[in-house]
Amino acid sequence: MTDLFFYGTLRDARLLEIVLGRTAAAQPAQLPDHAVVEALGQSFPLLIARGNATADGILVRDLSDDDIARLDFYEGAFDYALVSVTVDTDDGAADALVYMPPVGRWPEGEAWSLDAWQDRWGEVSRRAAAEAMGRYGQQSGESVRALLPFFRNRAWAQVIAAEGAPQTLRTSRTVADIEMRPAEGGYDGFFRLKPFHLRYPTFDGGMSEELRRECFVAYDVSLVLPYDPVTDCVLLVEQLRFGPIHRGDPVPWVLEVVAGMVDAGETPEEAALRETREEARLDLTRLIRVSGGYASPGYSTEFYHNFIGLCDLSESAARFSGGLDEEHEDIRNHVLRFHDAMRLIETGEINAVPLQMLLFALMARRPELRADA
Repeated sequence: MTDLFFYGTLRDARLLEIVLGRTAAAQPAQLPDHAVVEALGQSFPLLIARGNATADGILVRDLSDDDIARLDFYEGAFDYALVSVTVDTDDGAADALVYMPPVGRWPEGEAWSLDAWQDRWGEVSRRAAAEAMGRYGQQSGESVRALLPFFRNRAWAQVIAAEGAPQTLRTSRTVADIEMRPAEGGYDGFFRLKPFHLRYPTFDGGMSEELRRECFVAYDVSLVLPYDPVTDCVLLVEQLRFGPIHRGDPVPWVLEVVAGMVDAGETPEEAALRETREEARLDLTRLIRVSGGYASPGYSTEFYHNFIGLCDLSESAARFSGGLDEEHEDIRNHVLRFHDAMRLIETGEINAVPLQMLLFALMARRPELRADA
């Protein structure tokens, strides 16, 4: 049996329960000559050696080999390693192990606060951990580590979704009125395919039969149509897309808007600004929210946050290639007049519905935007 000292996110009792797969008793403990600080740009802390400082934490005793294996699987995603320490408790000094971060991997920030972390990252981290630990015994820690940012993005989408939307016309029922349970099978990777059984209340006052269905679990995405009201031009991005290939389309290069995932902790607006810089090398002067909605609610969780972005698309400002090499993006940008873009909808060359929708949204706002310019 092994005793472990936890100083960071696993001091959260619910997160620790998810990782261990059980509840565990803990007692307060402190590690002398150490401090817990933020890992800059990350959602977890670092334990660093610092004289005359004390790192607060908890001591969990008598962890089994299976407990350690589960912790190694989870903490391995962060490249932490176990080292021996001596901590102070109300019962006196105690020998324990602690997960230490690799030295120099992340820049050190200010003192880390568990309360602040729980407020901002607690729910996202618990949801992401549940997805990660659901793969314990089925996938390697290395493969889970590679997918962890996407688990967090999926969890963040669930946090955003919890805000809900008005029910002035729709039924007053909620998801609490649905009977649902998981089914065997499915797929867990960059995307998830989740099979399930459900029964739901019907509009005639009864209940449906139990149905087996599948849902494609994706992400929240910010979409931006860059527009220059002075030149009356829009920017479209062109890239290879896999959907048309598997549909049998002979030309799978698609004209689209700027688009990208809303990363965990980002607002959709922040994601829109970031993606426009990455894909189009553009800084927007104004971001106009158009709408938000599901791409295909019959079978997918994917949710679009739609924006028009005002910018300078003059010849000196426009960039005709974009994307990030580390994300394997091969993007060509096109700057064209608004009316020329609309004609591409008529000819069918613009066949991505989000781009069509945002061009029509721009058509409604265009006179006012041009007058203001």
